[in-house]
Amino acid sequence: MRPVTLFTGQWADLPFEEVARLAGQWGYDGLEIACWGDHFDPWAAVADPSYVAGRRAILDEHGLRVFAISNHLTGQAVCDDPIDERHRAILPARVWGDGEPEGVRQRAAEAMKVTARAAAALGVDTVVGFTGSSIWKTVAMFPPVPQSMVDAGYQDFADRWNPVLDVFDEVGVRFAHEVHPSEIAYDYWTTVAALDAIGHRPAFGLNWDPSHFVWQDLDPADFLWDFRHRIYHVDCKDAKRRIGNGRNGRMGSHLPWADPRRGWDFVSTGRGDVPWEACFRMLNTIGYDGPVSVEWEDAGMDRLVGAPEALEFVRRMAFDPPAAAFDAAFSSDR
Repeated sequence: MRPVTLFTGQWADLPFEEVARLAGQWGYDGLEIACWGDHFDPWAAVADPSYVAGRRAILDEHGLRVFAISNHLTGQAVCDDPIDERHRAILPARVWGDGEPEGVRQRAAEAMKVTARAAAALGVDTVVGFTGSSIWKTVAMFPPVPQSMVDAGYQDFADRWNPVLDVFDEVGVRFAHEVHPSEIAYDYWTTVAALDAIGHRPAFGLNWDPSHFVWQDLDPADFLWDFRHRIYHVDCKDAKRRIGNGRNGRMGSHLPWADPRRGWDFVSTGRGDVPWEACFRMLNTIGYDGPVSVEWEDAGMDRLVGAPEALEFVRRMAFDPPAAAFDAAFSSDR
């Protein structure tokens, strides 16, 4: 049975110990621990063995395990252009520094190296996160975007992330990039291009989160099959489309989450348009046996209601494959 974990990123306003208490009380098997709030400090983990021991003691107290840590916020700044006030709001002060964009990018890259070492110190082999992108700003393709500019964006990604991935290799940890709008890989073909750009090195794989696929009209189950050797981690989040009325658009219209004028919204797992049964059957088919992590986001639902409900839903869906083919019973030696 695959362990079901809770991603703590949307709970970082609460102390880590309180999130662990809630997750254990609800019956989660573990946590995917975010590197913000007070949940996990990569620099402390590298510098002080007692810090890691303290995090593990909290997990043990509540019957929880950890399989991955996540540093989406810092990873975002490694390649992003522009770097602006949005990043200042999400980055540690030591990464933001004076805010000079290239300095922020370089400090973010160094922080991701620290994150790899912190994961190794914690005893986990996967870091989930974002890469950022210098070419996401060109996605509308106007003013016209020359191919040379797109190519330069993938080269920039490779140039900035390969030295980071060298450290991941050095400490035996993998990076699981979440395929997500605003990243270097945000759909099927950009994932192909990103893997090509870094030479398909094993240190770089994927965090599969189907909520980002359904509103783009991508098939999340087929994605699992085609990238089956690169699925390093799974996040279970859902999205609901609200298009078709002639007014709501896929791009969100600069409207806040849960606004009924949006063309889609994140919703609690099991309440949206992700074809979960097909996806879990495909996870069985590709032999994925890692954690399934509930990333709870729903602007229209209380998280204290949604998180335990999502756990119950995932437990029902995450059935194991059969030990033998059903038609094996038709044959017997007599």
